Parts: sequence; C-alpha cells; structure tokens
Amino acid sequence: METRVGLGYDSHRFEKGRKLFLGGVEIPSEYGLQSNTDGDILIHALIDALLGAIAFKDIGRLFPEESDDFKNIRSTELLKIVVKLLKERKVDIVNIDAVVILEKPKIASFIEAIKENLSNILEIDKERINVKGKTNEKMGFIGEGVGAVALVTVLVKVP
Repeated sequence: METRVGLGYDSHRFEKGRKLFLGGVEIPSEYGLQSNTDGDILIHALIDALLGAIAFKDIGRLFPEESDDFKNIRSTELLKIVVKLLKERKVDIVNIDAVVILEKPKIASFIEAIKENLSNILEIDKERINVKGKTNEKMGFIGEGVGAVALVTVLVKVP
C-alpha cells in the first residue's frame, strides 16, 4: 500500500436566514453559507482533499453546480458518494486534519459532534479525525464576518 496526501479548501459568503452546517452538524446561527448545496465548507474541503489524494477530479467536476441533481443537496450525501468511490478503489483513510476559520459563531462546543458525524459517514474511528476552529483576528473578509473558510488535509493508503 502506498500513502498519499490530499489538501482541500473551500470558502463561502454568509447569508442571513440560511442554516449553518459544518461537518454535517447544524450550528445555531442567524447566518448560513451561500451555496447551491447546504454550503458545508468543511465537508466540501474534505471531499476535495479525498479526491485530491486519489488524483480524481475535484468537487466541482464531480458534482457540477449547473446540475439540478445536486441543487440544495445536503453535503453529507455528496460525502457518502465519495466514500463509495473510495471503497471501490480500496482506499483507506489514515487521518484527517481540518481547520474551520470564521469569526463567529464559535464552534468549539460542536467539534465532538462534528467528529462523530464524520466518523460515521466515513466509517473510520473518530480519533483519526481532528477539527479545529480558528478566527482570523478580525482581518480580511473572514474577520469582517463576510464569509468563512475550511482547510482539510488527509492521509490515505491506496493499493
């Protein structure tokens, strides 16, 4: 088995009145993230990291925004499709390290629920998943509360 690293990134603007999802968990907030899906930047970045690690397209090519098939879909459903793809290719996830950068809301109290949810979908031990919440110290579009960013690194084993 060979090990490979993947890196994923996603960012979206906030929109009043939308639900905020991170790692498939709804986070209480008056703002959610704009997207043709539920806007879950953590899962979107995770999908890109996993696809990158196996050198297979990216989230935009696998799930095109123009397609009505994915409009308003929960990102957890997209992740389940990617998990199936990984299984078909006999890919094992070694670990995941993620950071979500937003000024508010604070997500520390939701991290265990996020890890639990992702571990169930990915069918891996939640101890292989690390999620951190950071602010941008009030700098840039993140610091101004305009949007949020997620970065994810994964290590996988491939045959």
